[in-house]
Amino acid sequence: MSQVNADFSRTCGKMKIMHAVNNIPEGNELRCAGQMSNYPYFREAGIPYCRSHDAGYHEGYCGEYAVDVHRIFRDFDADENDPASYDFEYTDKYVEAAENVGAHVFYRLGSSIEHHKKVGTVPPKDFSKWARVCEHIVRHYNEGWANGFFYGLEYWEIWNEPECKNADGTTPCWQGTREQFIDLFITTVRHLKSCFPNIKVGGPAFCHSKNDEYNHALFDALKAAGVTIDFYSFHGYYAEPSAYTSAGQHAYDLVCEYGVEDKTELILDEWNYVRRWTGEGFVHSMQAIHGLKGSSYIAGTMATGQKSKIDMMMYYDARACSWNGMFDIIMLTPKKGYYPFKMYGEMYRMGTEIETLSDDGRVYAVGATDGKNSAVMITYFTDDDSAAEKDVEIVLAGLGDGEKRIEYYVLDKDRDDELFRTDVTSAAEIRTTFKTEPYTTYFIKITK
Repeated sequence: MSQVNADFSRTCGKMKIMHAVNNIPEGNELRCAGQMSNYPYFREAGIPYCRSHDAGYHEGYCGEYAVDVHRIFRDFDADENDPASYDFEYTDKYVEAAENVGAHVFYRLGSSIEHHKKVGTVPPKDFSKWARVCEHIVRHYNEGWANGFFYGLEYWEIWNEPECKNADGTTPCWQGTREQFIDLFITTVRHLKSCFPNIKVGGPAFCHSKNDEYNHALFDALKAAGVTIDFYSFHGYYAEPSAYTSAGQHAYDLVCEYGVEDKTELILDEWNYVRRWTGEGFVHSMQAIHGLKGSSYIAGTMATGQKSKIDMMMYYDARACSWNGMFDIIMLTPKKGYYPFKMYGEMYRMGTEIETLSDDGRVYAVGATDGKNSAVMITYFTDDDSAAEKDVEIVLAGLGDGEKRIEYYVLDKDRDDELFRTDVTSAAEIRTTFKTEPYTTYFIKITK
């Protein structure tokens, strides 16, 4: 039997943002009378940040005209100081959509990935001018420039996966050399921080945190230039949630090596389940993302991330695409993968993490409290699709004196975050055992 112990009298610091996503809600709330729109679900889950990467892929965002620097500033020979040189129309709608659900855009400056024709991933002709173009994009959204806004967007990320290389040797994200990219990166960081000392500028959204050759080349150059980034971003696609502990620790060791651990946040801004990137393993991955297994992976990864060195995580992807395990891509209604976001969002709003311990590496747990209301999310994830059910004992400790109401919700193959049991008790500790099939997630709420 496996055991999870959640002690609500022992706190572990703040709940972190593990439920941010790539991309924004979509659908026409007016035309569809509230249907075929996932705006309400973003609000319900309290999604805090929407990263803007790969918006250029999606016609639902008018991607050909949105977000990417080369889509906004369409003629690089134009005057970067002239508002007429910029086309903000559809990016304005994109940012507004995030703001309308209570989220902020985590703005990726650069280009969507380009697997075929290369346009936005070609190195700019003039790195300093490109930095000044980015400056005007920031001014448009934060300082009202060019009939703009005052959103106060905090995070500005420079580029995406500059080191990415496909199996055939092609590079879908950066067509220049490593040295050219580092030059562009430092030039832009320095310029934006000189213009806007209160925003957070960083990147570069590496494919993973363990490419030490590129890591050290970048951080050596930053150190030599006297430049510190506000956040170091990287990605991770793994078959087990436990892998994010190692990924976060490696990133933390890197910033410690350069003495910037207190100045540089660690942001995992793309993650999802991948068993393998080719063949049947990739087919299985795409199928799993859209079902119960994908939802359990999400819950387990959030639990792992909260206890890791990672400061923020962003699921890839909430746009209507094959990587979206949250929503049906036609009706935009919730799929199994949405419900862990809803659960975690509720705990995040409680604010304070409580101690959760599992004696089974396949059973993940995370819990929170606000002093009056408390909750814990527990999931049984394994990449072994033939794994058997197991008995999971859940110990709710440190409940204190007085009467409290305990509600048990379950996400499994038949139920979507459904209330299946309610206890009213004055006990300070409750023990309950459930026969649990793989990929089942429990959400337990305690109200005093």
